[in-house]
Amino acid sequence: MSRKLINAIKEHSLPLNDESLNKIVEAIGNSRIVMIGEASHGTSEFYTIRAELSKKLINEKGFNIIAVEGDWPSVQAINRYVKGYGPEGKSTREVLVESFNRWPTWMWANEEVEQFVDWLKEANTSLDNKVGFYGIDLYSLFESIDEVLNFLSENPKYGVDLEHAKKAFTCFEPYNRMPEHYALSTAHFSDQCISEVSSLLTSLRRNEQRYPDKHEEDLNVIMNALVAKNAEAYYREMMQDAKSWNTRDYHMVEAINELLKYHGEDSKIIIWEHNTHIGDASETDMKDDGLINVGQVIREQYGKENTFAIGFGTYQGTVIAADRWGDPLEVIDVPTSKLSMWEGQLHAANQDDQVLIFTDENREHFNDWIGHRAIGVVYHPEYEAYGNYVPSRVGSRYDAFIFIDQSTALKPLK
Repeated sequence: MSRKLINAIKEHSLPLNDESLNKIVEAIGNSRIVMIGEASHGTSEFYTIRAELSKKLINEKGFNIIAVEGDWPSVQAINRYVKGYGPEGKSTREVLVESFNRWPTWMWANEEVEQFVDWLKEANTSLDNKVGFYGIDLYSLFESIDEVLNFLSENPKYGVDLEHAKKAFTCFEPYNRMPEHYALSTAHFSDQCISEVSSLLTSLRRNEQRYPDKHEEDLNVIMNALVAKNAEAYYREMMQDAKSWNTRDYHMVEAINELLKYHGEDSKIIIWEHNTHIGDASETDMKDDGLINVGQVIREQYGKENTFAIGFGTYQGTVIAADRWGDPLEVIDVPTSKLSMWEGQLHAANQDDQVLIFTDENREHFNDWIGHRAIGVVYHPEYEAYGNYVPSRVGSRYDAFIFIDQSTALKPLK
């Protein structure tokens, strides 16, 4: 397999430069949804190249939504900032540092994101259809309930919805604002919290036409209620089995659909998430465990002709990660990939940064099963061979792939 795959890579790869990024944009064509991945949450090049691609899509293709693997309330601070909704006077750095307090803060409070947000804020000053920047993850159970409750408390005319929000808040209050406490308790409690957050979302949806659309307040209250409902299910399931993975990714799909619906039929969205979320799970061994992901469901809902997925990878370098969940960040060395893995094959074919664009004519050359590196926020390189490679049919998992031979760690602001 090695010689065959190496030869195919040599034949079809392009050097990574502005011209090859333009070829990716050309291949995207009229797709409405572009999903841009990353092989870690701590690699500088993944962030900077993803940003450059996004700039091209905004300028050349009219994309007007960016949805990222971050919590709605925190990322909303960026959205308000780049659209000029909030008070002036703060720098991009101040907005990022103040808004991202949940570990791992480095995912969004970093110099690479700072530079892109600076660009986006400036770009929006000359755009009629300003580009939004939104979080589609669901870890913000308590923060999202707070957001809904605060909005409704400040607008008492929505009395029925306020009562629903108060009941939901009261249900979760005993858990001291700690999701893990709630998760541990779910084996012993009734279905009260489930019904309260579901009732809240139903009531808000029924009345959403009445909410003010100034500064997207209507979208904000609906999305926070959606987070509360799905986060409740996620934390309830996370103590039981792997089903919580599916709940999280279905939530992100639901959030993407809400954003597209809100911004209208002509809206176009760029999604920034880890490869494990945007690279079609049905083309990996995840399917053997009954797992889906955003990339798979979005392809199924919108059709392959309307979607485009771009994966990332690295042969070796450094990365920001931690030894355990919640521990301080570290700069960790990423060891060289084994030759038998996807990244090892790319390095053997061409020891430089490169791009592959998969088409109907060449996909079959890249569809043999092969391990493909994935690094999380917790990373132990000494055990990498036992859990950091996802068996994949890369040519069908993605529509394009960007390879960084020697990668460098992200630059956190904190």
